[in-house]
Amino acid sequence: MVNRQPYRGSARTLVISMDVGTTFSGVGYSILDPGEVPKIMGVRRFPGQEDMAGSSKIPSILYYDKFGSLKAIGAEALSSSIVDKALEEDWFKVEWFKLRLRPDSMASVSKDSQFARMATLPHNKTIDDVLADFYSYLYNCTRRFILETHPSGQVLWDSLARECVFILSHPNGWEGAQQAQMRRAAIRAGLAPDSPEGYERIQFVTEGEASVHFCVVNDTASEAIKDKETIMVIDAGGGTVDISTYSVKVDGDQMSMAEISPPECIFDGSATITFRTREYLLKKLCGSRYGSEDQVADMVTIFDKWTKHLFRDDAETSYIRFGSLRDRDAAYGIRNGQISLSGTDVASLFEPSVAGIKEAIRRQCQSTQTPISKGLLVGGFAASPWLFKKLQVFATEVGLDLSRPDTHTNKAVAEGAVAFYIDHFVSARMARFTYGTECTRPFNSDDLEHISRERKTYIDNDGRKKVPYAFSAILKKGTRVSEEQEFSRSYNFVSVERMTQIAANIVCYRGSMGNPRWVDVEPNTFKTLCTVSANVSDVPMKPLYGPRGDYYKFEIDIVLLFGLTELKAQLRWVDEGKEKRCPAAVVFEKDDGLEMSSAP
Repeated sequence: MVNRQPYRGSARTLVISMDVGTTFSGVGYSILDPGEVPKIMGVRRFPGQEDMAGSSKIPSILYYDKFGSLKAIGAEALSSSIVDKALEEDWFKVEWFKLRLRPDSMASVSKDSQFARMATLPHNKTIDDVLADFYSYLYNCTRRFILETHPSGQVLWDSLARECVFILSHPNGWEGAQQAQMRRAAIRAGLAPDSPEGYERIQFVTEGEASVHFCVVNDTASEAIKDKETIMVIDAGGGTVDISTYSVKVDGDQMSMAEISPPECIFDGSATITFRTREYLLKKLCGSRYGSEDQVADMVTIFDKWTKHLFRDDAETSYIRFGSLRDRDAAYGIRNGQISLSGTDVASLFEPSVAGIKEAIRRQCQSTQTPISKGLLVGGFAASPWLFKKLQVFATEVGLDLSRPDTHTNKAVAEGAVAFYIDHFVSARMARFTYGTECTRPFNSDDLEHISRERKTYIDNDGRKKVPYAFSAILKKGTRVSEEQEFSRSYNFVSVERMTQIAANIVCYRGSMGNPRWVDVEPNTFKTLCTVSANVSDVPMKPLYGPRGDYYKFEIDIVLLFGLTELKAQLRWVDEGKEKRCPAAVVFEKDDGLEMSSAP
């Protein structure tokens, strides 16, 4: 195991990570003292779980009344008194809300109907509202825990809370738009002020990367993470399964890791088994006096809590104990208050998730020329004996040595996110897609692609014939990107007025072409990722005269930094032989950019 280094910062700092999961959520934190080796802790006490000492997770559940007021949240929402009151007063139960954050690029025709039914919201609430309420609750629980467990807790909190750093985790498949939504919700929740300084205090990490950091500092898992090893971390959670693969380099006490395959995120977590179980029981009990929606919902809750976690053999019958000894309906397999499910039926409920994870593992293995030697299964779903059994057999077939760390891996993301901030083991990441801009190109009569688009050409202010719908790649899929590495392209801007502000769309290509050149080829695979905007008052602009009158022309570079877990942007130009730069705002919403052409 790599020894953690003393904290090199100059001031005492509180770091809090929040892992809002599809079904369960948790919090990790660390108090960083200069010169001291940091220790990662977790919030182990939540309201409604006083009888569960050491519990590190709470259900991701909220109740709202008809006016939109929050009435119950977390473990308290499962208490009998709250459930009864919710029924009496017609409160709206919100669960699985995280699934509503998923990007459009991950939409699935086969699963969207499931998610719509699993993650409904009150008519007067948005996902931002719900997420803000949940962040606020986790924050208050963390504050209370620190006040109660640390000596002079109030003094400690008062001295650190105003500059606290927050690490928010999200699935591998989430993108900048989802990060922006999460940041807005965190600001609304009062985690940090609505200012540039406040934004900087809210950082992000993928669940896959948080999990690998957890494994590195975990005694059992760290045995698999050695110099020159390649490891695959499979974080199997409630809604998503996140898979990340890394090469490892160890030099003494120093470790660095680099992604060797674009990370994956699939919607095959344990919550999808819950949904399939509900559909299965509704069909199985159709015609039975136990087949109502409410009765099946109770059975599903018990299945989720016990049966699903205990299932390990498709040759053995499983049971859902939901009633008393008087509850019987032999024709439907109900005896003495429990319904029997054949092992093959339960296995069939798991199978789509198991198959999806297998295929994702296979894709990871096939997407890199480097053999992957070790696999680590973490997350709440990893506790399933059946899932581990099936994946272990498959892993052997593809040459992967798969194991489960012998600790509470359901806290892997919450505590791993803090380790990400402290240790920062991952030094390079793989681009999941190709990124660039839509632009125009000067018409070339010798280029067949230009000739085929001649009907679409136009004369620009500079008098040149231009071909629209060109794509200029800035970063190609599969490129390994280090944290400080910059990717840029030069662009000529032509405008009839002197510009003070520009906005340019960054386009993401999700298709299969290795070198996409035109956005009108496979147009559905191109989508605006974000808009980069900046003040260009200081950029030298040359006044010119063309066939259509006066115009201005200037050249700048759009510089993107993809190596961090959050996209950053700058503008760069040359003025009197000196390079100059300015920061650029990255806005994740669709907006029309200024007409650009690739610089020659």
